[in-house]
Amino acid sequence: MKKIEDQVTTVISIASLIGRVEAFRKGAYRLVQMNCSKIGEQFEINYSFEKDYRFENIRIIITPDTEVPSITGMYWGAFVYENEMHDLYGVQVKGINIDFQGNFIRTSIPYPFRDPSYKGEGPCQGK
Repeated sequence: MKKIEDQVTTVISIASLIGRVEAFRKGAYRLVQMNCSKIGEQFEINYSFEKDYRFENIRIIITPDTEVPSITGMYWGAFVYENEMHDLYGVQVKGINIDFQGNFIRTSIPYPFRDPSYKGEGPCQGK
């Protein structure tokens, strides 16, 4: 039976983000995904990279007013993830190669995932 490989997620500072992403690029890793989650009053932004079927993940934790540098200079297609983070969470990403200026995803309210409300409903599945 094949052992399931552990995936490591390394929390890094925002100051080291560009350097770490550049190292992945120079190492011929591909960008697999980026995502944002609201955890309390902060946001976690995860970046996943892959090479030879091995995933490596880095994470930054930011406050809502923190400006995040774009990685589109190294991974051109990251503009999709970065515009999505802006439009849904209000994350300010500086230097996106294709910046939709808040018009990438149309929503009825600005930044709907920044302060989600559940219309007075209880927790999921009544728990």
